[in-house]
Amino acid sequence: MPEYEKAMRPEDITRLFVERSNAGDAAGVAALYEEDAVLAYPPGGRTVGRDAIRELWEKVLAGGPRFQPEQPLPTLVSGGIALTSTPPRDGAGARAQVVRRQPDGSWLRLLDQPEFVPPADRTP
Repeated sequence: MPEYEKAMRPEDITRLFVERSNAGDAAGVAALYEEDAVLAYPPGGRTVGRDAIRELWEKVLAGGPRFQPEQPLPTLVSGGIALTSTPPRDGAGARAQVVRRQPDGSWLRLLDQPEFVPPADRTP
């Protein structure tokens, strides 16, 4: 695996995610996650583990999506755990991640809720 820039602050992960996604680097995106991380994607499902996350991002990035940087909301830190989040540009839903400090001082995602969009009201 190539040597990737490490997230030395929890907020760095969002920037690195955008850079690597826009470069089509699924392995680089997966390197931002702990080995046993859980990603709440696809909608209504979960992807568990770095290898499965890499495979998922290979499929997603094959379509050439472009991601824009978003200003992070204030990070909540307690010891070696942090909660990061960003508001989506359209104002609908939210993105939140639980990240954990690694032995080398860098941070990786442990839990990732990319976006929560409430189900549509189904009443007529």
